Amino acid sequence: MFKFNLNEKKYKHVHFIGIGGISMSGLAEILNKYGYKVTGSDSKQSDTTDKLKSHGIDVIIGQKKENIKGADLIIYTDAISLDNEELAQAIKTKVDLIDRASFLGALMENYKVSIAISGTHGKTTTTSMVAEIIKNLPTEPTIIVGGKLDDINGNVLVGKEEMILTEACEYKANVLKYFPTTALVLNIDEDHLDYFDNIDHIINTFKGYGDNLGKDDKLILNIDDENTRNLLERDNTQIITIAVDRYADYRAKNIEFNDLGYPQYDLYYKDKYIDKVFLSIMGVHNVYNSLGAIAAAHENNISFKEAIDGIHNYHGVHRRLEYKGNYKGALVMDDYAHHPTEIKASLNALRKGCKKNLYCIFQPHTYTRTKLLLDSFSKSFSQTDYTIITDIYAAREKDYGDIHSKTLVDAINNNGNSAFYMETFDEIVKFLQDNLRPNDMVVTMGAGDVYKIGQMLLNSQK
Repeated sequence: MFKFNLNEKKYKHVHFIGIGGISMSGLAEILNKYGYKVTGSDSKQSDTTDKLKSHGIDVIIGQKKENIKGADLIIYTDAISLDNEELAQAIKTKVDLIDRASFLGALMENYKVSIAISGTHGKTTTTSMVAEIIKNLPTEPTIIVGGKLDDINGNVLVGKEEMILTEACEYKANVLKYFPTTALVLNIDEDHLDYFDNIDHIINTFKGYGDNLGKDDKLILNIDDENTRNLLERDNTQIITIAVDRYADYRAKNIEFNDLGYPQYDLYYKDKYIDKVFLSIMGVHNVYNSLGAIAAAHENNISFKEAIDGIHNYHGVHRRLEYKGNYKGALVMDDYAHHPTEIKASLNALRKGCKKNLYCIFQPHTYTRTKLLLDSFSKSFSQTDYTIITDIYAAREKDYGDIHSKTLVDAINNNGNSAFYMETFDEIVKFLQDNLRPNDMVVTMGAGDVYKIGQMLLNSQK
């Protein structure tokens, strides 16, 4: 197994292939702060690569074999294919080579306390909630978030080696490479079916993740989630439970919503009332996220008051039900949701705060996900008045011509909801300019570049 000691400095020069990725850039910043020579490459320039450059990291746009010269450790992301020039050169020259998830798992071993947030939905939001709770602790935790959180000025906060907080993504079974002292599993759902065979394959992967934990470690489970309950029966580690509908160690009762759709609830710990919890973000799904964050914090000796205050002070991470601006009296929102379960949760939250018509601009993410979850996607837009579907964002995949956004539009309309296809962002912006009225709400939704539509719309009124 690969080992990495932050302070030993066995490696002098670490090169990242795909350094612009949200997790990769965070790892690069950590190593840079610890005095390593860090370089990296990416296929395109971005705000992230610009930020890395501002920290003195040499980032090369374009990936060629010459870029790895001098590196004695190379870290690559899952998005890198085997025919990548830099990866092929590293294999040829036998430079030490490690994938991002394995490196993160090895890095976590440097910290006394490691908190890993996993689950099909809600990882970034919950990690950000925990970050809000712990960011000012005297122990100076290290934090890696899968999004941009203003309160830590980005996606990473480099601290000391007492505590690390990170997301633990299940894609390509990456969770099996982590051995945290506290593991939170929010939910388990069908996703990443370009890798996993089916839901049983995903559940078994999470079971294997649970097997990584030891007697002194803690596994926090949302037992309202049917699939997550499959992880309960084990004796290798301590089990902590959260729920709304069932008895659990941490439970939310008497959930209510204010006029903005922000939840509040009574927090109970082992059937004892603790206090009222007030969220500053929308959605009942965030009740579960906040319960998980409170449990992860409290199980690591953080007081309920500190945890509850942190939850109230958390106002969201970029691209998660994010308010972008006002277009002639209509609210413009943006959300990262790209799975049917996430879409439903986000639209239900937005519906509570929408006074008139709710418009959703959805960009499907990957051909595989769109094709295999088509039926579920087609039932996800019941809360909208108008749904516009634009072209599928390919991400890491090739288009084999067996699925198209028009197929999803037809499926949505067959379920009795109103949807139509628009190919270009300019066409969508023109439609919104012609149709949005005061007190309407429009949300751009998806994991690709659909957020640009909201920016284009808002810029058009300047």
